[in-house]
Amino acid sequence: MDAENPSPSISSHLHSALVACRGAWSHAAKLALDIALPTLCVACREPVEGEGVCAACWAKLSFIAPPFCPRLGIPFVYDPGPDMLSMEAIASPPAYTRARAAVRYDDVARTLVHALKYQDRTDLAPSMGRWMARAGRELLEEADVLVPVPLHWRRGWSRRYNQSGALARIIERQTGVAVAAEALRRIRRTEQQIGLSRPQRASNVQGAFKVAPERQHLIAGRRVVLIDDVLTSGATVDACARALLRAKAAAVDVLVFARVVDNHKTPI
Repeated sequence: MDAENPSPSISSHLHSALVACRGAWSHAAKLALDIALPTLCVACREPVEGEGVCAACWAKLSFIAPPFCPRLGIPFVYDPGPDMLSMEAIASPPAYTRARAAVRYDDVARTLVHALKYQDRTDLAPSMGRWMARAGRELLEEADVLVPVPLHWRRGWSRRYNQSGALARIIERQTGVAVAAEALRRIRRTEQQIGLSRPQRASNVQGAFKVAPERQHLIAGRRVVLIDDVLTSGATVDACARALLRAKAAAVDVLVFARVVDNHKTPI
């Protein structure tokens, strides 16, 4: 046997040993890094394993459960009876059929959303998406397709990813409902909604969304669940729903991680 050309079996063993050594070094390096720099709770910065939220902060999340408005998903402070709508749903009915949210938009929820959106904490998306899938079970059981609220391409370029798309992919894995990521497009760059009044928010997103003609077949005649991270005034999801309905969607529901809740409003 040529010393400079080892047999295939020897080469195979050497390659396997090298791969094993690399794996061991990689595991050791990761373990050392985890010990030196433990994962911190995104809300309180205490060390935490896995999900990025410690047990104490998880307990502070205000998960939304019945009773709530069947149209807007706004939680009620008491049970007004079946099919009772909130004042908002009666006074200003949205273009979409139903909205559901996993949690109230409180301090911990805000920190989670901002970390996912602005700090590249994509590791938070699996937990947030699972909570959304549970909260929106009734919508998702009837859904044909998931559509994330799109970013304008310039904003998407600067952020490198769309947080609504990341959440939609997790929900897709949980439910099997397919994501049509490029069906809805933001055709006009809008100002940040933060700090705008309700009328200003509606004006800001008016005409900003459109279903791409080559993707209309993914929407027409189908029940769509629109996915976003936060519902505040509802202006953005309402503008998206109108664009989807113009593209002949059979119905549009909305599922978000968190929604702003005014505790002083009561049902009618």
